[in-house]
Amino acid sequence: MGNSAEIEAANARIHQFYIDGAWVDATGPERADVVNPATEEVIAEVALGSVEETDRAVAAARAAFPAWAATQPMERAGKIARLRELILENTQYIAGAITAEMGAAISYAQAAQVPLAAEHLRAACEVLRDYEFLTRRGQAAILREPIGVCGLITPWNWPLYQITAKAGSALAAGCTVVLKPSELSPLSAALFADLVDRAGFPAGVFNLVNGTGPVVGARLAEHPDVDMVSITGSTRAGVAVAQAAAATVKRVAQELGGKSPNVILPDADLSKAVPPGVASAMRNVGQSCSAPTRMIVPRARLAEVEALAVRALEDMRVGDPTDADTTHGPSSNRAQYARVQTMIRTGIAEGAKLLAGGPGRPEGLTRGFFSRPTIFSEVTTGMAVAQEEIFGPVLVILAYDDVEEAIAIANDTVYGLGAHVQGTDMTLVRSTAAGIRAGQVHLNYPASDPHVPFGGYKQSGNGREYGVEGLEEYLEIKSILGYFDGE
Repeated sequence: MGNSAEIEAANARIHQFYIDGAWVDATGPERADVVNPATEEVIAEVALGSVEETDRAVAAARAAFPAWAATQPMERAGKIARLRELILENTQYIAGAITAEMGAAISYAQAAQVPLAAEHLRAACEVLRDYEFLTRRGQAAILREPIGVCGLITPWNWPLYQITAKAGSALAAGCTVVLKPSELSPLSAALFADLVDRAGFPAGVFNLVNGTGPVVGARLAEHPDVDMVSITGSTRAGVAVAQAAAATVKRVAQELGGKSPNVILPDADLSKAVPPGVASAMRNVGQSCSAPTRMIVPRARLAEVEALAVRALEDMRVGDPTDADTTHGPSSNRAQYARVQTMIRTGIAEGAKLLAGGPGRPEGLTRGFFSRPTIFSEVTTGMAVAQEEIFGPVLVILAYDDVEEAIAIANDTVYGLGAHVQGTDMTLVRSTAAGIRAGQVHLNYPASDPHVPFGGYKQSGNGREYGVEGLEEYLEIKSILGYFDGE
């Protein structure tokens, strides 16, 4: 974990919860081990919250809501901007925590996990600068008001990034927050809560309770004083939250699973289309819900694609995530490692062509949740490896005979989170994108943009995060007729 004061502070903090502007001791005995996935060693122990502690956090958020909702947007933006500055100033320490708790290569944690999380806060401030909370329609006023107390449930794979994506928009809208981060990656969340405190947010505006989904998550979902729940996680978890929330008719935003396609059109420059596609599928060790893990390619060019895909793996270095030369660390936890290994064996049993990788750890690694970057070809849409979210460094290649078939393959999934299209003829690229049922489509590997909304179709969830649309998820709409009469 390292010896920095910040990391040691995070370790100490996860025995406590941040409620009503103060760190408070857990009242119950329940604990869970935090395991370093590279060494399989227990590095910390996190206190697991109870229903009672969750209720305390919700009560604090409820009490703080009226005053926070009444603040001026630029006052809220100032607090959020200060929080972003603190995150960037502490990148080294937060990245170290992320590497220790979920195995991201330190270079990736420093270059992506932390700075991209900070970008969400920058975007939230920029949205607030220009957003009109009151607009006119005829003689009526359309007023957008903060929805209230928001329960935020975040995952282990992008621990800080997902926290800022939700909390940035919720706080910007004027909502108060109770955060339940993953109990598998609580260190970075504790550091974030400390920075919230240092940024000067009023007591009760932001609260953190560690715990499990069936206890803390379920309580947030069912709580009558929680006005909205936003969850990023598996489709199974999203369904459970929606069911628990139904009795109180609260808003539920879900960013769930994915099996994103990457359609490579017949006119694409394969040297520019395939290697970045492999890298995108394997980013964060494949632990990204929108990773393009299905590469859909022209059958006539399949052999060329296969050769380029295998060659792209040569740039990957799997190993100790604290080594600056490592590009890919382990899967983040034992259960996910077991899942990846099972699915690789399933692909072989189904008859997919194994181009690279396979079961087991990479050569020279005898412990840790490390998997071999794996590529399957000659995959058909009926295979489990083409349908199920693996959430590991596994890419499957499917062949098509015409573009209509490529679109059909892309849509042959219960998911609809992300998609990619590569090609030279932009008319064809755009029409292909229009035919794919997904919430966000990337054309020819564009730069990321924190202002562009992100979310899913079908079983990938509902609602949107990032930018204006992300802010509006946390707003209610009030129509006031006659507001402008007499003017």
